[in-house]
Amino acid sequence: MDPKLRAWWSHRQGLDGSLAGKNAAEVLAQTGWARSVGGSSPYLTLFARAGLRRGDVDTALEKIKIQELPGPRGCTYVVPASDFALALASGQPFSGDEIKVAAKLGVTSAEIDKLRTAILKALAAGPMEPDELKAQVGNAARSLGAEGAKKGITTTLPVALGLLQAEGEIRRVSLDGRIDRQRYRYALWNPNRLTKWKKTAAQSFTELARQYFGWIAPAALAEFQWFSGLGVKAAKDAVAPLQLKTVDRDLHLRPEDVEAFTRFEAPERPQYCLVGNLDGISHLRRDVQSLVAAEDQKRGFIGSKGPLVDLPNHAILDRGRVVGLWEFDPDSARIVWKSFVPRNREMEKAVHAMEAFIREDLGDARSFSLDSPARRAPRIEALRKAASA
Repeated sequence: MDPKLRAWWSHRQGLDGSLAGKNAAEVLAQTGWARSVGGSSPYLTLFARAGLRRGDVDTALEKIKIQELPGPRGCTYVVPASDFALALASGQPFSGDEIKVAAKLGVTSAEIDKLRTAILKALAAGPMEPDELKAQVGNAARSLGAEGAKKGITTTLPVALGLLQAEGEIRRVSLDGRIDRQRYRYALWNPNRLTKWKKTAAQSFTELARQYFGWIAPAALAEFQWFSGLGVKAAKDAVAPLQLKTVDRDLHLRPEDVEAFTRFEAPERPQYCLVGNLDGISHLRRDVQSLVAAEDQKRGFIGSKGPLVDLPNHAILDRGRVVGLWEFDPDSARIVWKSFVPRNREMEKAVHAMEAFIREDLGDARSFSLDSPARRAPRIEALRKAASA
């Protein structure tokens, strides 16, 4: 892969220091929504780009400058206020999965509608935790028994809550104000951010494509298709109005970005930064292989098999190139890391900065909600052995 292309992705993603001084909403609007799976990824994303501390991010969350919302593919992202409606609109086609499962367990649409009404009535008194809501709605919610538990839906309550979130009627409020925890209250969301959204579903996905190809292009149509969750034809229809320009094989740019890309030159000096394994530079396109230099392709990644679409560990980047891997060891409160290139003072400085941030602000750097220290221990040990080899 052309070093210029990797450096351009790094530049567009703000990993070159160009976003210093920006707030959380500005960073996310410019570089893309941060994937949220109950882990530290959104915090790592914002620290890597703008040096934002946890307090900065939590304040933005409290003031609803950013919000954790269901979006494309039914996945959850941390989204800036400017994109609340777009995220909800592009997530709605994927919001019915749980009700389909519940229907197989005998749950009717009328039953869910009754429960939704009861939830909205209860929340009019103020935000509530799930147990409080369950008590308030009474018989409107019911257990789905052992069969429901097997399918991951123990009661009808989360089915109705998921639909209300997707429709913008309610939002989740973190109990302790943090993104990397999964304990919430639910609150009415007035006004509903979708009220003034007049775009059709097709127009919404064209707008999503416009944003996407601004965040991470040049990108392939198949990569946008994966991100959006659309089928092949629908993805082609969504991008058609953008009149994308081909710049490298099957990679495309918006016309307004072609001149800047053509004139761009990769920086001569290294730009080291540490990012999470779900960082936008890799996750938006889901193509880690393009971030790996030819000379590193043969060395293999720790714990990886075959072509890489996702990072197996958090990564150290230099102008968009993966030059190392890292994990945070909560036992020692230190970062364990392996570099594919000779270590130097600037790289160590970047490692120490991220290490201090995690230790002082987060306490740990879980990839996802169930990424416990015990579960992560084999990855850490494998990385420690590779680093000492």
